[in-house]
Amino acid sequence: MIRKKILVTGGAGFVGSHLCERLLNDGNEVVCLDNYFTGQKQNVIHLLKNPFFELIRHDVTTPFYIEVDEIYNLACPASPIHYQYNPIKTIKTSVMGAINMLGLAKRIRAKVLQASTSEVYGDPQIHPQVETYWGNVNPIGERSCYDEGKRAAETLFIDYHKQNRVRIKIARIFNTYGPRMHPHDGRVVSNFVVQALQNQDITIYGDGSQTRSFQYVDDLVEGMIRLMATSDDFTGPVNLGNPNEFTILELAEKVIRLTGSKSTIVRMPLPPDDPVQRQPDITLASQVLGWEPEIQLEEGLVKTIDYFRTIL
Repeated sequence: MIRKKILVTGGAGFVGSHLCERLLNDGNEVVCLDNYFTGQKQNVIHLLKNPFFELIRHDVTTPFYIEVDEIYNLACPASPIHYQYNPIKTIKTSVMGAINMLGLAKRIRAKVLQASTSEVYGDPQIHPQVETYWGNVNPIGERSCYDEGKRAAETLFIDYHKQNRVRIKIARIFNTYGPRMHPHDGRVVSNFVVQALQNQDITIYGDGSQTRSFQYVDDLVEGMIRLMATSDDFTGPVNLGNPNEFTILELAEKVIRLTGSKSTIVRMPLPPDDPVQRQPDITLASQVLGWEPEIQLEEGLVKTIDYFRTIL
């Protein structure tokens, strides 16, 4: 077996740490890059004893030089609390991070995958969302630093591919959850689990009828690895998400039941530009990657709750 050398930016983050772990288990050499804004050394500390794992503190807004075969560009805060904390830094991470990683890939002829997001669809006017949909995004809203940053990054990836023949892949990632989520990242699954385990009120924004589709992190990692392995003429973008749709109220009730919590549900005003519906059409992923999620919500929630019990 040929051991590939792979760079993962944002590798100490929630998704990045699972990707690093899987790539090492598959017999690769992994270089993990993170500035620890939202990533945590704790997420990858168990990998440090592996001689084929290297951890480097670095911010992708600054150029980075290395020789690798593949690059997974995951660096960017992904939860509203974190990406709205410093919106200028967020859009710089998406745009300059993409430019720096694409420049690196061009120089060393590496293949590079961009972790894009379902947020490029904004508050969608078609349902479920297909890759050909251009989206409905507010360019000057609370979420636009992230949404438009990721959209600009996709543009850069496509243009580097067309103009400089860089080998690119674009994954549009839908709501993902699992162990190593940051307990205070403001995302709905971690919020509900933390509140339920501490018997606090579970806060729902609006009436709870808005829907989301939740994919377990292992399914996402499998999808990204399969996307990276496709032939160079397939660039994506491709949706990676679980098409099973749940209301936020249903999620809250599931979490209360699975944790055995005494929490009660309270309602808060809906934040601005919050999408009403989010559900991926994964036909393309199924056809091209032979991929579909295997871990359904209840099974994934049990694993996630078990993790949060150990850290709270």
